[in-house]
Order: sequence, then C-alpha cells, then structure tokens
Amino acid sequence: MLTIEEFSRVDLRVGTVVAAHNHPHADRLLVLHVDLGSEERQIVAGIRAHYTPEELVGRQIVVVANLQPAMLRGVESQGMLLAASDDEGHLAIVTPERRIRPGAQVK
Repeated sequence: MLTIEEFSRVDLRVGTVVAAHNHPHADRLLVLHVDLGSEERQIVAGIRAHYTPEELVGRQIVVVANLQPAMLRGVESQGMLLAASDDEGHLAIVTPERRIRPGAQVK
C-alpha cells in the first residue's frame, strides 16, 4: 500500500499529442510527441495494436511527467501515458472528460 505522501510524489499531467509515428524497431510500440504546456516530451508506448498514429494526434492524454527517462528499443521515452485494460485485452487511454490546457495537473 502506498501512503498519501508517496502517491503525491507522482506528477500526473494532461498532455496533447502533437505527433505520433510507429517505432522504427518494434512492432508493438508507438512514439508520441506530447505538448505538456511548458515543454514537449517524447513518450514511447506499447499501444500500437490498439491505436494508429493518426487517431492519436490532437487527443489529450494523462502522462506521468516525473518518471525517469528510459530507452525502449533504442528510442528515449520521457514519461508514461496512462491506459486501462481488461481481461479480454481491450485497452483504453485515460483522457480528460473535456479539453483542458496542456500541462494541467491531474489530482
């Protein structure tokens, strides 16, 4: 179990996907360029079986903004998007109910 203090360290932000493309070295990954208001981040996500790059551009997503960067198959990921999945393998990206400015904090 996490304490409230531990959970409060997670920085969740709304981002707008400004560009997306298939990862050049992985069939399951997409590379997203996300506007977080004060900066743009590159996020690599294993969602290629569920979303095309074209349907993600312009969408708002929820991002873990203070996650340490990681190299995924040779491409740097500077955050993580939130998504839900069920036992049948369906996946849905977590999005705000209505448009909000990029960089807004999720509480």
